[in-house]
Amino acid sequence: MSKKNLVFFWLIVFGNSIYSQNTVSGKILCQEPISFSDIHIHIGKKNSSSDALGNYRAYDLPNGKTTINISHIGYQSIDTVIDLKSNLKIDFRLKLNTTNLNEVVIPQKSNSTNKSVVEQQIKVETIEKYSNQSLGDVLKEVAGISSLKTGNTVVKPIINGLYGSRVPIINSNVKLEDQQWGTEHAPNFDINSANKITVIKGASGLEYGGDAIGGLVIIEPLNVKKDTLFGKTMLNLDSNGKGGSISSSIHKGNDLGWSWNALATFKYMGDKQAPDYVLSNTGNREINFLGDLKHTSKKYDAIAFYSYYKSVIGILSASHTGNVNDLYQSINNKIPSVINDFTYTINNPKQDVAHQIAKFNFNYYFNESAFISFQYAFQFNKRLEFDLRRGDYKNTAALDLDLKTNTLNIDYKKTGHDWILKSGITASTQKNFANPATGIRPLIPNYDKIDFGAYGIASYNFLDSFSVDCGLRYDFSKIDATKFYQKSRWDERGYNETFPEFIVGDYGTQWLTKPNFTFHNLSASTGFHKKLESNWNIFTNVSFASRNPNPSEFFSDGLHHSTGVIELGDLNLDKEQSTKLSVTIQKKFNQFSFEINPYINQIHDYIFLKPVGFETTIRGAFPVWEYQQTNARLLGIDVQTHWNINNQWQHSFSLGYVNGKDSSRNEPLIDIPPLNLNNKIRFSKKEWHELILELKSEIILKQKQYPDNNFYTNIIENGEFVSVLVDISTPPPAYHLLHFYSEMKFNTFKKSTTTVSFAVQNIFNVSYRDYLNRQRFFADEIGRSFQIQLKFNY
Repeated sequence: MSKKNLVFFWLIVFGNSIYSQNTVSGKILCQEPISFSDIHIHIGKKNSSSDALGNYRAYDLPNGKTTINISHIGYQSIDTVIDLKSNLKIDFRLKLNTTNLNEVVIPQKSNSTNKSVVEQQIKVETIEKYSNQSLGDVLKEVAGISSLKTGNTVVKPIINGLYGSRVPIINSNVKLEDQQWGTEHAPNFDINSANKITVIKGASGLEYGGDAIGGLVIIEPLNVKKDTLFGKTMLNLDSNGKGGSISSSIHKGNDLGWSWNALATFKYMGDKQAPDYVLSNTGNREINFLGDLKHTSKKYDAIAFYSYYKSVIGILSASHTGNVNDLYQSINNKIPSVINDFTYTINNPKQDVAHQIAKFNFNYYFNESAFISFQYAFQFNKRLEFDLRRGDYKNTAALDLDLKTNTLNIDYKKTGHDWILKSGITASTQKNFANPATGIRPLIPNYDKIDFGAYGIASYNFLDSFSVDCGLRYDFSKIDATKFYQKSRWDERGYNETFPEFIVGDYGTQWLTKPNFTFHNLSASTGFHKKLESNWNIFTNVSFASRNPNPSEFFSDGLHHSTGVIELGDLNLDKEQSTKLSVTIQKKFNQFSFEINPYINQIHDYIFLKPVGFETTIRGAFPVWEYQQTNARLLGIDVQTHWNINNQWQHSFSLGYVNGKDSSRNEPLIDIPPLNLNNKIRFSKKEWHELILELKSEIILKQKQYPDNNFYTNIIENGEFVSVLVDISTPPPAYHLLHFYSEMKFNTFKKSTTTVSFAVQNIFNVSYRDYLNRQRFFADEIGRSFQIQLKFNY
């Protein structure tokens, strides 16, 4: 063969070996009846699908090593590598995923379609540690979350500096409507009923509403998809308050057919103790129950759910000031004006709250990638607030509110190979009734509210390492109220010129008015998630949200006895509008991981409560706090790290910082959390009855950015009026607390375990005051607390 022909021959052979295009085909086999068209098949860089009988085919595949990946929900993934040299026919058999677990827990559904925001999750192991505490306490486990408190029992979460109506709480897929407008109103929720808590920072959870300017708290109950019956009982004892709680639950699971859950909790606590004195009248009681019944088939499931929450909360006696003079003395004396011996008795002032939820949910599954959900929920909230009163009104509540809410949700979700689409509509009606039998003009009037919302969210995976999501929501809201206004107040606020059409009746010194407002809001969210090499992840999200003024901000007009201040709403308030940019950077090493989340939130017409002076009533002179609006900017960063030092030792760290600025007045915002730092060192030894030892350090620095809202008043000294400065603005000093936690597990019976835990809160009994506690003017926070928990799994 000539040299020219030999070269040509080898070019032909070599070219064929490089550019040969092959076909891989075959059949997917499965013992169970499934939808073969929903199987995900990846062969090399090709995506394929099978027909209704399971036959598949992929064309134009090059020679060489080729990966094959086949996956289907509920079945073991198939991953293999073949050396492809020619056309190949190969069959695969799917096997059920039969991983053995003690408890198989299936969430009801994904919390959010948005993939550009990191969802922070608190699992049941952490929730159980806080069994005797509140939702606000357990949420502080997440970086960037603080708590707004009234005393030590009423705790509300603050996410990135925002709280109240800006942070909706979703309980079992129902948005809690429990007079959440009040800063001294804790969420009506039993922490023991949660199996998982998810925090979404910012307004990206559009399926739940467009008003989540601060973020969302999503609470999911236990849902067992396994033919099993098991239960759990937890007994908690606490030295500070000399009481505790017991919570017991039982769960019957089933893959198909009937399943149910039931839980009951009882809590009984006496007066709390500060390091140097008793915090008189700070006991609390709770009795809670929930249950659900579920039927599951291959094409649908139906759930009936009911919960009842009841609490009685004592309000610190010393916080019930008679006038501004008492407030001045409390701030300057640094000790409560009322200190009694310890007691379990709860006297006035106190709160008595009951909240009920009843819902029915029906999910229909068109196939494994699409379903539609119908849900109706009814909520009834009964709030009683008792003041120190005499005579015939001694045992009559000063505030008596009934709030009834009906909500209908319809949601549709479709999942493709690389995309997810979710859409839905929400409609609700709400009626608030303020009982006139209190003999006091109600702080919150009668009102009727109608809400309607519609949303659409989509996410798309352009590559395995890059995904984009976006969402849009429209909300309509209408509120009609009926309220008596003193004519002097009506004229003082300028309503006689701006809202004369609201007046419907003349009652001497009062106007009967019927204010009504209508709002149209748009909310949107978009962002992306990028996976980089070496386990780097970047999440970026931009969200726009609108929140209407709540009833407290519109209509408040009276004395709040738990805080000793007069609160005034404003009918001129407009809706808040927030634009937030959030970036999260994650990195995982072999033993160490970290997450950094900087953000900036610009809020137009930000609503806040500001001290504006004092007002003299028949009971004395009281500070006046007024709802106002401004433009605000919140700039902050959350950091958390986790380090597996070795098999026994772990360290975790979290930092939360937010800077809040009143852009219009060029001054700091009020009630912004100070810088906080948390360190936790953990030792575990599985061979020693799964021993866990934890030491936690909590550092809260002094808030140095705050507005000066101090005012002067006259007090009587030596029979004469003296002008004094009432310092209600200066934050308390920084503080450092140490906490200890330990637990061990024992196999008490054949199929049951007992977990014994011992904890000490505030080990060194530090005296301190929290800037975000509305009762910091009157008393210290609680001191050292020894806690014992017994948990029985059976």
